[in-house]
Formats: sequence, structure tokens, C-alpha cells
Amino acid sequence: MTHPRFLSFSRNGHHGYGLAVEGGVIDLSARHSATWATLREVVEAGRLAQLARESKALKPDFALDEIRFEIPIPSPEKIICVGVNFPDRNEEYKDGQTAPSNPSLFIRFPRSFNGHGEPLIRPPESPQLDYEGEIVIVIGKGGRRIAEADAFSHIAALSLCNEGTIRDWVRHAKFNVTQGKNFDRTGAIGPWLIPFTDAAQLEDIKLETRVNGEVRQSDRTSRMIFSFRKIINYISTFTTLVPGDVIVTGTPTGAGARFDPPIWLKPGDIVEVEAEGLGVLKNTIADEV
Repeated sequence: MTHPRFLSFSRNGHHGYGLAVEGGVIDLSARHSATWATLREVVEAGRLAQLARESKALKPDFALDEIRFEIPIPSPEKIICVGVNFPDRNEEYKDGQTAPSNPSLFIRFPRSFNGHGEPLIRPPESPQLDYEGEIVIVIGKGGRRIAEADAFSHIAALSLCNEGTIRDWVRHAKFNVTQGKNFDRTGAIGPWLIPFTDAAQLEDIKLETRVNGEVRQSDRTSRMIFSFRKIINYISTFTTLVPGDVIVTGTPTGAGARFDPPIWLKPGDIVEVEAEGLGVLKNTIADEV
């Protein structure tokens, strides 16, 4: 089954959203922006499926190569990221601990992400830019203390993330990683927002990260320490999840920091994150100007 591929974009100074189809992009924002300004409002209204159905007879308004991709949900209230969520990743820390009993969480800001096809930016403060391929879930129905059994009914859509990290800056303080996770434009989300309709889209899919064509990370979501259901349940215990919230769900082993010596991303590198049914998120690397 091929799922609709929604996207957020900029074109000729205009920010919009649309549907990627054979031959290009259907500009949904040109038709619906008075009702839903961005995909966040479409998600909140629960209208992804409706827009996909209504657009079947439409022809593309322009080609994909005429746009710049933006992150699919442009202004989420929250971007919450899960750390250390694959078994081999936990073992990398060599602290003698078994799998943790609760997820490790941190916050990222929208400004720390670029869209598909845009470069990840290496800042002058550190050369230690690293990659982390992850699956993104976008909340469609808000809630507090959501039961695991009900969690999937709160998901509107899926996407991909390269949760780019400045490694030495995540160790600047004793208890947090916020600094190293939030340098402007060091990560990416996209390319698509894929409507979530079936558990099979998440429960056992392959997630892979490649750098210059070389596979660096590869695992399956069925091996995650904390399931997607558990993540939603746990986060919603302490904060109310709202439509459009973005949850980045953890990366497999194989990031550049784990090589000996470490292999940091450098200008000209190409990083691809791919998951079954979600497409390929592709970005180059560039130094901050």
C-alpha cells in the first residue's frame, strides 16, 4: 500500500504545504490556507485523509525540483526526543547498567532542524557534528496519561529525522544534553509526513542510516527498548500532548562517535536516513557561514 506523502515547502518566497504525486506537487496551501495555515492545523483538524482523497483528481501545480523542503510540522508546540532506545545503543555506554526502566528524554527546538535536501550546518564552535537516524511520530489527538493500549489512536502521521548532534557540547554540563542537541540547523526532519493508519507501519520496520553510501546504522523498530506505545504513554504522564507535537523516537547503534577514532561529519558528506514506508531523508553537510 502506498500512503499519501504530504510535505511543507517554500517556493518563490511563499511557505506552503502540499501533496507529492507523480509529476510534482499539488499545492494544498493555495487551496486551503484560509482554513488550515500549515500542516499542523491540518493534523489538528484530523483532515490528512480527507485532503488526500479530495486531491486524487488534481494535477500537480509545480515540479518537486522547484521547491525547498521545510520540516513537515513548521511550529510544533513540542519536539521531544528519546535517547538510548535500542539495545546495542544502551550497551555502548558501558556503564554496567541493564536496559533503563524509563526512557531518557530531551527537548529540541524547531530552529535546530532543516528540511530534506538542505545542508546540516557544522558550527564553528566544534567539528564534532554527528548523525542519528530516527523515526518521528506526530501526535494527532491530544491527551494526558494516555494508556499504552490507546496510544496508536493518538498518532496522526510519521516522518524521519536525522537528529544531528554536536557531541562535545552534549557533555558540557553534568545532567543535560540540551546544548549539543540544539545548534541551529544541525538536524533534519522529512521529507514526508505520512498519515498513520495501521500498526504495521511502525511495529517492525527497518531503519537505516548511510553516510556517503556506506551503511552506518541499521536496526528494526521491533527491537526498541521502549515501544512507540510506551513512549506516548510515558511522555503523556507528565505533559499534555497536543496535535502537532513531534516525538523523535531513538537511534540505533553506529553513530560516528562510536568509531575509534570517531568519524565526524564534514562538508560535502551526504547522509541518508531511510525507513520502510517512510522514504529517504537526504542531507549534505556544510560549514556555517
